[in-house]
Amino acid sequence: MSSRKVGTRRAFDAAAADFAALGRHLWEPIGAATVAAAGPAEGDRVLDACCGTGASAIPAARAVGAGGVVDAIDLSGPMVAELRRLSADLPQLRAHEADATAWGTGGYDVVQCALGIFFFPDMTDGTERLIGRARSGGRAVFTIWRGGSMVAAGRHLGRAVAAVTDSAPPPEREPGLIDRIDQAGPYGEWLSERNLSDVDVVENELRLTMTPEVAWLVVIGSGFRGLLDGLEPGVVEQVRERYLDSLRAEGVTELDATTLIGSGTVR
Repeated sequence: MSSRKVGTRRAFDAAAADFAALGRHLWEPIGAATVAAAGPAEGDRVLDACCGTGASAIPAARAVGAGGVVDAIDLSGPMVAELRRLSADLPQLRAHEADATAWGTGGYDVVQCALGIFFFPDMTDGTERLIGRARSGGRAVFTIWRGGSMVAAGRHLGRAVAAVTDSAPPPEREPGLIDRIDQAGPYGEWLSERNLSDVDVVENELRLTMTPEVAWLVVIGSGFRGLLDGLEPGVVEQVRERYLDSLRAEGVTELDATTLIGSGTVR
């Protein structure tokens, strides 16, 4: 397993319970919009990759009904355990702790992944592997952040951690493929090169009201939590206070959480 996968998994392992708490504000609306674009029908077989605690897997399971199947996959054991708890009344939802890019079963009517493909060590290869799990004529739907989304939270958190720990701010992430396709036009072109036809990209506008509760959930219920790794509880509390103070000082009352939902038919 690559070091990037290990780091991502650790961050989401730690965030599992808070990830679910953030769900109603962030993950669930995004998951519902992803499933709406995928359009699973009664009796369909669905693969939900990078499922987290089920923001898209659970509504997909409800859509396919008792005659369908949703295989939901995530690297994080705690996330999968939380999903199993939340979906106890949906036997058609099967949650697996596994690497989505190595999943061997195919022939799905729908393959969907909400906010996951940019975590793959090779985003193009991982996405193509997922598309390959769908049957010809099936649907593939991948949701990513639109350029600029969630940036403010990460910037203010990085400053807070640096100030409290008397360290340098986290280095800027090296630009990658995701930074070249994080607008509707380039994203649609990229998907069209991935064995998909009739590609459509929808901009799903979402803005979070940054109350202190929600602003901190955005940190501890997401991959941002990795910036808190190794910090003592008292230090984390100082970071929280500094982070919230920083948001207030700059008048940040909303967080752009807009996504791009790209869908297509598998050739």
